[in-house]
Amino acid sequence: MTQAGPSRSIPASEPGVGSPEPAFRQFVVKVHSRCDLACDHCYVYEHADHSWRDRPRVMARDVVARTAGRIAEHAATHGLDTVHVILHGGEPLLAGHVRLRWMAEEFRSALDGHCRLDLRIQTNGVRLDEHFCELFREYGMRVGVSVDGDRTAHDRHRRFADGRGSHDRALRAVRLLQQPGHRGLLAGLLCTIDPENDPLRTYSALLELDPPRIDFLLPHATWDTPPARLEASATPYADWLITIADYWFATECPVPVRLFDSLLSLMAGGPSLVESTGISSADHVVIETDGAFEQTDSLKTAYHRAAATGMTVFSHSLDEVADHPGLRERRRGIADLCSTCRSCPEVKVCGGGLYAHRFRRQSGFDNPSVYCRDLMKLTSYFRDRFRLLKQTRQTGRKGA
Repeated sequence: MTQAGPSRSIPASEPGVGSPEPAFRQFVVKVHSRCDLACDHCYVYEHADHSWRDRPRVMARDVVARTAGRIAEHAATHGLDTVHVILHGGEPLLAGHVRLRWMAEEFRSALDGHCRLDLRIQTNGVRLDEHFCELFREYGMRVGVSVDGDRTAHDRHRRFADGRGSHDRALRAVRLLQQPGHRGLLAGLLCTIDPENDPLRTYSALLELDPPRIDFLLPHATWDTPPARLEASATPYADWLITIADYWFATECPVPVRLFDSLLSLMAGGPSLVESTGISSADHVVIETDGAFEQTDSLKTAYHRAAATGMTVFSHSLDEVADHPGLRERRRGIADLCSTCRSCPEVKVCGGGLYAHRFRRQSGFDNPSVYCRDLMKLTSYFRDRFRLLKQTRQTGRKGA
């Protein structure tokens, strides 16, 4: 399973043209429900929700067609100029060349005349080959690849069921996407943080692949299943990221790091660029292989069927999904946060962290993030950096 979170290029709470309610702009489509890796940090197969066992392995033609139709209907209703469709899994390349081609064609045909389609796919890279690259180029599909750093870092978690590491296959995929004929297909690299991995070695290994963007993600955890902690620090995840951020700033930010850019954007009064920062409501929905609509995928780490809505592409419109109590709750902004978060001076930047990371069995989601201390330290660090950057720019203008 490739762990990924949707991106944000615009404020998620901004409504569509003529729309009384916020519109979905991103659609995570689970085209295959199984995976060819057995990553031990996977939130789909290794956490609380086991609903994948009851899903069809691959999304059928009628489900794809109905999904594409629902998205087109939603785009027309809300006057959207662009929608983002992310083919996901499990591992989406398991769907194969033929299926992925007619899936891409279905989405392109359905949305033609309604809005621009930004079609992407998130993969572990194991099965990527020249034929897939030709398909992606034909449909303008950009590709995110999961790479956790050098061989030691990557193979610590991203392994086959028999224990073999997948680092060689992931790097082969990235290098294929970087071939002259495929330039522009690679959207970025996704790295799940493990504080036991050396941060600078991890970052350097990713930089060597010349990515257009890097995403660092906290491993999914809750108060009931907390993240691993290193005895040497109370904030190992913040420390890990800050070590990279120091180097990133010192080298004049050579590659966009989406989490870092999001924190700086929020401090400048701009939008959040990732789901895990800021207080904008979620603007995405997940469609499973059986056509079920679900809330954000990370909820699978909280409890069994936490992401379920009880709605499907065959029986419900996306406006009906948007009115689901769980999604309505998350549109309340700061009011949806616990009292600790509401009283925090950094609430508009931190936003309480990822919604799923607040879960505790006794109190639901009415808690700070299980990463609260890390988020506070990281946000404070970026606040200091932001002030320094602002002062430097003001001094430069005066000098001019």
